[in-house]
Amino acid sequence: MAFVAAAIESPAVSLPVAQRPLQAPTLLVFDSGVGGLSVFREVARARPDARFVYAADDAAFPYGALSDEVLVSRVGEVVGRLIGQVAPDLVVIACNTISTLALPMLRAQHPVPFVGTVPAIKPACAASRSRRVSVLATPGTVRRDYTAALVRQFAEGCDVALVPSDRLAGLAEAAIAGDEVDDADIAAEIAPCFVDAGGRRTDTVVLACTHYPLILDRMRRLAPWPVAWVDPAPAIARRVTQLIGPATAPADGNPVRVLTTLRPMEATRVSAIIGRQVAAPEVLGAIPTAALAAAS
Repeated sequence: MAFVAAAIESPAVSLPVAQRPLQAPTLLVFDSGVGGLSVFREVARARPDARFVYAADDAAFPYGALSDEVLVSRVGEVVGRLIGQVAPDLVVIACNTISTLALPMLRAQHPVPFVGTVPAIKPACAASRSRRVSVLATPGTVRRDYTAALVRQFAEGCDVALVPSDRLAGLAEAAIAGDEVDDADIAAEIAPCFVDAGGRRTDTVVLACTHYPLILDRMRRLAPWPVAWVDPAPAIARRVTQLIGPATAPADGNPVRVLTTLRPMEATRVSAIIGRQVAAPEVLGAIPTAALAAAS
């Protein structure tokens, strides 16, 4: 089965829809690592005229390993500095872990539209024929009350298995960096998604971490049977155009600005994923979080 472009269940926040397209907007896409590039490439296709900044807080990767308090503090500090430097017209939080916990804080602190990424449970359950759906996510996303609320609200009679993966985001990060990642390691992480019980097999898997679409070809090949893989990125891109309007100008010729908090990304690898020219990667610099430093 092919992947499914998911509609996003956004937090209950009323946001204005653009009356006219915003000309050459500056868009900031943020994640803890390279996973947000899966969202970035869809947003860039929708608004090729935009000036893009991709930022990754790799100094604190993986976010799912942080406590809720440390995560909210860390995201507030990093995103606040980025907004001060970049002055974006819109921010895409390309991370389920952040979106299910820190979006209300970010929206309260900054007068700029935010588009989040949350598990696409509603469209997955609506499309499932076997009524058996799995949500593949980081442990942080699985344990969120927000995720449980989505299941209660949108399961529609489906059996929904929440599958926490401790390693898959890191495996994807390593694979994108060019490191060797064994098929057996990926297969072990996705295996719990596939349930065959009571005459019904899982037929839909929600990709509830933006890292996962970057290795979807391998997951599809290693799956014990074909399923529909629900990728939220196309729906996120549609939400961006709802807020700031569709592109009205040719593709912008400016290279994508890439920022990290620890190590510079490799421009050629980023460019290969997003299909855009990338400027010399920059390091934003140390952003201390007291609890994070203590934990390390």
